[in-house]
Amino acid sequence: MIGGPAIGGFLVVTFGAALAYSVDLFTFIVSLIALALMQAVPPPAEADRPGLKSIIEGLRYARSRQELLGTYLVDMNAMFFGIPMALFPAIAENYGGASVGFLYAAPAAGSLVVSLMLGWTERVRRHGLAVGIAAACWGLAIVAFGFAGRLWVALLCLAVAGASDMISGVFRMIIWNQTIPDHLRGRLAGIELISYHTGPMLGNAESGIVASIFGIRTTVVSGGILCVMGTGLLLLALPGFRTYDARAGSVRKQLEEDARTGALEK
Repeated sequence: MIGGPAIGGFLVVTFGAALAYSVDLFTFIVSLIALALMQAVPPPAEADRPGLKSIIEGLRYARSRQELLGTYLVDMNAMFFGIPMALFPAIAENYGGASVGFLYAAPAAGSLVVSLMLGWTERVRRHGLAVGIAAACWGLAIVAFGFAGRLWVALLCLAVAGASDMISGVFRMIIWNQTIPDHLRGRLAGIELISYHTGPMLGNAESGIVASIFGIRTTVVSGGILCVMGTGLLLLALPGFRTYDARAGSVRKQLEEDARTGALEK
């Protein structure tokens, strides 16, 4: 995510799009070969049979837990309104076409930097609120990116956005680990994958449509503002998510696991 976009931009400008896509195709083939060589992990002995019923059970459980629902909705809100990546090629024209690779790489660079300094997260207990604050910071960084007049300022704003996304992701992961029962972990991970893959695609479509009507800068800035506003509304609408305390979450998960184990033994 850091070197790939930058190298891709260099290859396109220097050798043309055909070679860049050929290199991309080759790397995908290597990845698919590596995936084919991986061995399947056998399911646990007590695992339920996969099917529509199990998917519905996972969705029902997620809906019953505001702290889980909040992690999905806040992330979807940020990805739908606050990811203007479809506009990066057009934005890069203002800084020189070769800069588009740097625009794509900047968020990942910010994520990498902040991932090396996450020791402080151990002292945070209000993880739901932390996710909301990080998502709001993402939106504010995107607003600043929309107003950036120089390339280095734009890259810095995107790096801050990426750092905020990493922090949000860390606390979302902690909430999942502390609240999702082991027998439902795969089903709820599937919900997160749906969110992760559909959110950016829908966000790119939204950015393109709005930009065609109101222009690029308005689209980027308004998207960041809507991201912040949406995050604030979700925090107000989901008090269980906003007030989630890591200590209480761990205790509740253990009680649920003990109750399920006791039921299986009977």
